[in-house]
Amino acid sequence: MPVSPAMAEDLATEVARLYEDAEGALLERLAKALEADLESPRWAELKLAAIGNLREAVEAVAEALQADTDGKVREALIAAYNRGRQAAVAELGALDIGRELVARRTLPNAPAVDRLAASLAQDTRPLYVRITRAVLDAFRSIVGRASGGLLLGTMTRRQASQRALDQFAARGITGFVDRAGRSWDMASYAEMAVRSVTARAAIEGHTDALAEIGVGLVIVSDAPLECPLCRAWEGEVLELSGEAGPHTVTVEHTVQPRGLFAPTRTVAVHVAGSLVEARAKGLFHPNCRHSLAAYLPGVTTRPPHHATPGTTYEDTQRQRQIERHIRRWKRAQAVTMDDAARRRAGAFVRKWQAAQREHLSAHGHLRRQPTREQITSAR
Repeated sequence: MPVSPAMAEDLATEVARLYEDAEGALLERLAKALEADLESPRWAELKLAAIGNLREAVEAVAEALQADTDGKVREALIAAYNRGRQAAVAELGALDIGRELVARRTLPNAPAVDRLAASLAQDTRPLYVRITRAVLDAFRSIVGRASGGLLLGTMTRRQASQRALDQFAARGITGFVDRAGRSWDMASYAEMAVRSVTARAAIEGHTDALAEIGVGLVIVSDAPLECPLCRAWEGEVLELSGEAGPHTVTVEHTVQPRGLFAPTRTVAVHVAGSLVEARAKGLFHPNCRHSLAAYLPGVTTRPPHHATPGTTYEDTQRQRQIERHIRRWKRAQAVTMDDAARRRAGAFVRKWQAAQREHLSAHGHLRRQPTREQITSAR
């Protein structure tokens, strides 16, 4: 069977859930720290004096998150790599080369797993660096704004604290900006990074297995609602190892005539480039819908094109945007300090849920994914 990033999505979700739970725990600790002694005239003084306790609580959550994540990530990478190998076995099992692959009893490629785990650690290190500072900076800012609002008589301390807390919850714990300039909250960035690395593990397991038995060509599927990054590679043949750029290779036909003096059959195959090149240019990015299959010269045919009338890639991105708005207001709802704020956040949740229903109704090819609208362990 073909291999695709979707093959490892459930593994990524397990790891992302740890970040979701940690984000919820951090927001809860921040809200409780602000709410304590809220009616005391010495509230601001008490808050600044207690910042050391908040720091300890935040650091404990961050350390537990990193420890739990390290083990889960390695488990997910090994499972994803194995799934990729098993996909190659299922894909070629009826052929002689497939039976050879089935006979091989190999362990997961430890160097590949180690390399991918190190890559994820590098990608997510900025999150851990920012967690404590982000929460403490938000705490100090909220205390200062709440005290100023009270002195001016424009709002109560509770109202000022809630307004600032809403803004922080909407932005997410870290407000992390990646190298491309995109803004992420902690859980969303971690989910993206983990989904990306587990997808790479599945693909590497698949291509490593193919390379072991001499299959050097693969073909990219034609997926509906493809993004511009992937469109150029749809239905194209790629080399697992070889030169970049389009070129033609002459290889043996998969089905050879039997007989001692039978001539070897060859076939010319147009290759769009190498797999490394295609991935470097965006193929198999996070949330990519494409799959990769072994290309058997003379046997494999190019996949049919999938048309999606009335729906575009931009429509799928609008769905993702609405999901982010729903999660944003659910986070705000989770850290409300009074009934009025809770009702306001709930109203916005319902507003964006209605927008989601309207959007999906207008685009029949899209399907709702309730787990992507949740914020804690349900996600």
